[in-house]
Amino acid sequence: MKKILLLTTISGLLLAGCYSTRISMSMGNMRLISSSAAPQDVMDFATTTCRNDFYEGASFLSKAGKDYRFKCVKAEENEILNPIPGTTIPAAAKTESK
Repeated sequence: MKKILLLTTISGLLLAGCYSTRISMSMGNMRLISSSAAPQDVMDFATTTCRNDFYEGASFLSKAGKDYRFKCVKAEENEILNPIPGTTIPAAAKTESK
């Protein structure tokens, strides 16, 4: 019985964490993310989402209320990954100069 309660509590907390951030629109390399999470969490979510779609990372474009706009960037496009002001992009997402 204790195991069932523990699993229910943990899964509820995980679902509550996922509920605050979601992709509202995905068109080509553009992503619209609605989130009430902290900006760094949104930046991490966007970077992970873009990487899952075979891009180098996410470049912040704009914010309107709880909506964040990102552009997924490929390394060969020679574009800069811009973080949300006051946040950072994980080191693994930065491109290496050759």
